[in-house]
Amino acid sequence: MTNQTVYLTPEGLQSLEAQRSQLLIQRREITKRIQEEREFGAFAEGGDFDEAKNELAFVEGKIRSIEQQLRNAVVVKEHTTRTVGLGSHVVVRRADGSEGTYTIVGSPEANPREGRISNESPIGRALVGKGVGDEVSVQVPAGMLSLTVVEIT
Repeated sequence: MTNQTVYLTPEGLQSLEAQRSQLLIQRREITKRIQEEREFGAFAEGGDFDEAKNELAFVEGKIRSIEQQLRNAVVVKEHTTRTVGLGSHVVVRRADGSEGTYTIVGSPEANPREGRISNESPIGRALVGKGVGDEVSVQVPAGMLSLTVVEIT
């Protein structure tokens, strides 16, 4: 794990903290289950013990990852409506005339299906710092994508 800065919106910070809380509860439940199963010797019959240990290791890894992100988090509170930045909602027009809306977020919050794109993604990187009327061209897996910033909120 690196000490790379992680940019989060206030909502993203709350989401990571909620995920960590859920994982801590899950860890306690798995640990309790392992202890109870050990006491009663229920693991002797099969691979349940290995499965439980693997599940615990997975949860531990996720907790460590989230805690590292939280340690390196910079919460972006305000954004300007003059230029695109973290937390901006951006309406863009594609070359074919169709429009799309993106919210620029830090990588832990990215979910392209919901229109939440990372500031580190090709489209996010191209849009950050742009204003209404600015045009950008972005190389994406499907080819070159041309976008014009229509609105920033």
